Amino acid sequence: MTTSNKTLAAVLAENDRRNRHIDETERAYDPLTGAGCCGVRVAQGQLWLPTSLLEQYPHYGDLDERQRALARFEHDFEYWCAVCVTIMDKQTGRRVPFRLNAPQRQMLAVMEGQRASGKPVRVILLKARQWGGSTLVQMYMAWHQLVLHTGWNSFICGHQHVTSKAIKRMYNIMLSHYPADLAPDGGVPHFDKLEGQPHVQQLTSRECLVITGSSRSEDSLRGYDIAMAHLSEVAFWKASAQHNPEDVIRAVSGTVALKAGTVVVMESTANGVGDYFHDEWLRAQAGISDKTPVFVPWHMISLYRQPVADAAALWASLNDYERGLWQRGCTLEQINWYRHKRRECHTDAQMMSEYPTTDTEAFTATGFNPFDAETLDRFQATCLPAAITGEVQGNALTGKAALDDVKLVPAVTGCLKVWEDRLPHRAYLVTVDVGGRSSDSDYSVMAVWRLGNGKEGDKPTIVAQWRGHTDYDQLAWKAAQLAEYYHRAELVIESNTLKNDNARRGDGEYILDLIARAYPLVYRRSAQQLGFHTDRLSKRKMIAALIAAVRDGGYVERDQQAVNEMREYEERDGHFAARLGKHDDILMTRAIGIYLLMQGEVRRHIGSPAPPVNEFCLPLNRQ
Repeated sequence: MTTSNKTLAAVLAENDRRNRHIDETERAYDPLTGAGCCGVRVAQGQLWLPTSLLEQYPHYGDLDERQRALARFEHDFEYWCAVCVTIMDKQTGRRVPFRLNAPQRQMLAVMEGQRASGKPVRVILLKARQWGGSTLVQMYMAWHQLVLHTGWNSFICGHQHVTSKAIKRMYNIMLSHYPADLAPDGGVPHFDKLEGQPHVQQLTSRECLVITGSSRSEDSLRGYDIAMAHLSEVAFWKASAQHNPEDVIRAVSGTVALKAGTVVVMESTANGVGDYFHDEWLRAQAGISDKTPVFVPWHMISLYRQPVADAAALWASLNDYERGLWQRGCTLEQINWYRHKRRECHTDAQMMSEYPTTDTEAFTATGFNPFDAETLDRFQATCLPAAITGEVQGNALTGKAALDDVKLVPAVTGCLKVWEDRLPHRAYLVTVDVGGRSSDSDYSVMAVWRLGNGKEGDKPTIVAQWRGHTDYDQLAWKAAQLAEYYHRAELVIESNTLKNDNARRGDGEYILDLIARAYPLVYRRSAQQLGFHTDRLSKRKMIAALIAAVRDGGYVERDQQAVNEMREYEERDGHFAARLGKHDDILMTRAIGIYLLMQGEVRRHIGSPAPPVNEFCLPLNRQ
């Protein structure tokens, strides 16, 4: 047997083993007997029963059949689902008992692990398609209301009210098929409308309210005592000056008590990076959120397999990504499904977004991203929460007096984030990307760089950043104040927006000239031209320089949002731009800075020695 034949034989043997393991795991799972179910269980005859059940009912075996079922319902969600809940089978279109699939069991294990230990249930779920994550969450909350508690109100909130109603409809249908002989005392619960409250219904005999709302109606919770919340498709909740996802979450957190038995599940498919859901996912992964992150890859879903006619040909034709799937434990049948499904998508990024293998893939943008995702995963390791937020202030807002007695002032609502205060005898650079004036326009961003000192390992580092909206003249003076504070740093202001937006009045050049008269370290691209000008050619060079710097670790990033913008950046038809609806303002300050540093066009000016470092903002030297 040749080496290649030996390799193929080993692959086929391993593939058979993997398939057997999947099939045997599914066959071994039986919610009626309790085999393969979550939680701590003990064998009793042909059953595997929760230990908590036997602790509460030590004479469980002496109960009659209905009493045993009702008692077990209180401790065994999977058993309750199999006996009392029916759902629509996607393949046959028929109603079948709700038997949890592998992803649902993974999710349930997290929720029940929290509940069984007496903790509040708090989960953030990143969903792939077609495995019933929303169904599981809704039935889990229904179990609490129908079996575990009375007076246990719930809230369903989607990005639109129609989404919430669709989730609630699953509850209605479940109740219409609920077995009458196993209903709690008082008969099968049903929903009654409350007069004058179209989005609130009451479960008869259980004294439970189910409230539906949308991400734009945070006031819908006022006056209600909520014990559970199902927050659906949070990544698609729109943020505006009047409404934002955080307002709704804050309203939910304010009404759901932090006690055992309460449930808050935030779930969504991904919608790119940089939004509220992505930020919450990163916080949960970092262990600084109240929620436990749950992600289900596509290959855990049993539907996603396709028979292989010629295993040898498939193995020989695997590309690098498909071989990576094999290394992750996928079967050839799963890889074959993935290959055929990939043909339906225009790009790899689109496939990764719809059917992610990892959580990072799930947040991948739909266009061609010039930044490598794995590289960005490593690059963001230096990102930190800001040591302080605030503003720089002088003796005036504008004019020469604005540059007198410049100081850093802490302020919770300030637009300036500071990771590291100015250090003695170090040179700094400030790069500015000019946005719009109104709250719905692009942001203006100023980035402060501590320049490398030539020693090995001392890299350019982002130490502060201002991001907000203001008038152009005030923005320019604010930038000059920031540069003045950081040892009279060279100030590089992108001039395109200033000139284009003020072309009719001709005051763009005037603003730059006015600033340059008071602050002579404003960057000039020529003797007569102030500011940094971006055109199609220079932008490609800037982005190429930034890509290389990120890949090679050419500078130290501190702001997670900068990395988020890199994840959302796309190249389409030869043009670089942020994904539709996203921003690239922070990214452009990095691109301008890296480009000028690589071109050697930054004056390493160091102003007068710095006063002592502010006690509220000590240098952060972690790399």
